[in-house]
Amino acid sequence: MSDSIILGIESSCDDTSAAIIKGNCILSNIAANQAIHKEYGGVVPELASRAHQQNIIPVVEKSITKANIQQNAISAIGFTRGPGLLGSLLVGTSFAKSLAMSLNVPLIEVNHLQAHILAHFIDDANPMPPQFPFLCLTVSGGHTMIVLVKDYFDMEIIGKTIDDAAGEAFDKIGKIFDLDYPAGPIIDRLAKEGNPDAFTFNKPRMENYDYSFSGIKTSVLYFIQKEVRKNPDFIKENLNDLCASVQRTIIEILMAKLEKAAKELNIKEVAIAGGVSANSALRKVMEDNHEKLGWNIYIPKFEYTTDNAAMIAMVAQLKFERGEFTDLRTSATAKYDL
Repeated sequence: MSDSIILGIESSCDDTSAAIIKGNCILSNIAANQAIHKEYGGVVPELASRAHQQNIIPVVEKSITKANIQQNAISAIGFTRGPGLLGSLLVGTSFAKSLAMSLNVPLIEVNHLQAHILAHFIDDANPMPPQFPFLCLTVSGGHTMIVLVKDYFDMEIIGKTIDDAAGEAFDKIGKIFDLDYPAGPIIDRLAKEGNPDAFTFNKPRMENYDYSFSGIKTSVLYFIQKEVRKNPDFIKENLNDLCASVQRTIIEILMAKLEKAAKELNIKEVAIAGGVSANSALRKVMEDNHEKLGWNIYIPKFEYTTDNAAMIAMVAQLKFERGEFTDLRTSATAKYDL
């Protein structure tokens, strides 16, 4: 790994983040969160892009200061080109292009989903990085997929959700329970005090390695409506058990396909990535499968699970070594395939 110093910029959704990487060692990883979306129960694209405009300069300045480098030490700038919210991506893309032009350094576009997976190669992400080929369950508020990773930039999606992402299902079910947004971490916390076998919810029957999460959301909604008619305080009286049962069901859906893929493809190297990989129950099941199925498991540090610029910088570093640069005609894109 070279000693080049890369600035990574991430602005795909509602977190503005900047990071500095040297080789594959993160020198700084700064993020500004947008609390305003809690009021609306989800990310409002227009508000997100405005907040990015306010946050991006202070966040980049702070990342450079914390890394203890001079601006002219930067070898290249990596940025999230997509996928994500177009307005948010435009802010990061425009800023990266302007800064690269002013510093006269190369510009490197990064696929956000690829970055979640390749975050595993950051120095302190794992004791050891995964060995190729490996499977990566990439699961967040916007995406749920099983990716067969043959090399750094040779990835194949072998299974994906046909409707809601798993993180989206957590948030929508959280809304039914009248929890704040984002509901995933709240459900995780409350589930620790609940009985995961208290309630049973429908699981989809999907072909191959694909997922569906709209069914569990509907199953929970109808169940709650029926119970609340009988007892208006049903949710409040059973909240911990409801959260534990929902979490168990979603994780069982996720793991069934991942286990099937690992078995049929005869792969023992298995990783998780994305925001939902911070879920404590999912991490526990992965650790159990290390014992039960003999998997070598890779669970990222918490700071590399959510949207962050460290993972963008990591991919940019790998592309820098390969001389894979982009020019100033590049533009942000809401859809960007692996």
